[in-house]
Amino acid sequence: MENRTPLVEMRNISIAFGGIRAVDNVSVDLNGGEVVALVGHNGAGKSTLIKILSGAYRRDSGSILINGQEAQIGNPRDAKKYGIETIYQTLALADNIDAAANLFLGRELRTTWGTLDDVAMESEARKVMGRLNPRFQRFKEPVSKLSGGQRQTVAIARAIYFNARILIMDEPTAALGPQESAQVAELVLQLKADGIGIFLISHDIHDVFDLADRVVVMKNGQVVGTVSTSVVTEDDVLGMIIVGKCPPGAVPGPGALQLANSVKAG
Repeated sequence: MENRTPLVEMRNISIAFGGIRAVDNVSVDLNGGEVVALVGHNGAGKSTLIKILSGAYRRDSGSILINGQEAQIGNPRDAKKYGIETIYQTLALADNIDAAANLFLGRELRTTWGTLDDVAMESEARKVMGRLNPRFQRFKEPVSKLSGGQRQTVAIARAIYFNARILIMDEPTAALGPQESAQVAELVLQLKADGIGIFLISHDIHDVFDLADRVVVMKNGQVVGTVSTSVVTEDDVLGMIIVGKCPPGAVPGPGALQLANSVKAG
């Protein structure tokens, strides 16, 4: 990979709750057109780290750079200004309204008379949805009637319509069947081709290898290691998750070094 400025750099990030360090001196980066998976057991710190990037939590220390420039992210509104959008597992869609209304929820287009411009909103929705999934045609139906994959398309369309350059995807294929999971994988490839960077949180190791370029393994609030999916196996990554051991080709983090030191001391 050529030498370029990462889209996102999180440097030495720490946050504590009640004296317990949920994230402890963590550094990760993300390039445009890349998917970086964050994996680890529940409580490893991956969701907390991402909530700092999305503005849901304020970090205690460390810095965040977007395109090489220091970013001030204190709340979700700040994050959106930097083109950071989060697609949660629940998708946060309003089930009783259609795709276009969800796309513009809270940011509705209006006519010169101040009324909702439903025609313009549907037209814009058709453009962005058509780019992501040309087969999508169910624009008049409430999203509650859509499949899981179609609902993911609506959530992603909402993010990129408002100029997201950095997507956080939380368990994007959870509870989806094989066909719908394949549809989400197609969406991810499309987003990568458009130069969007994606942080992927997933417990599904197959998902990780299908979608991610690199994997960051976290354990006890620290990074165990970072590795390209092209040079390791699923078993290698599982070993990093379970025992904190880095395989050849991985860049060890503080978590692995701390574990190695504790083994030597024992």
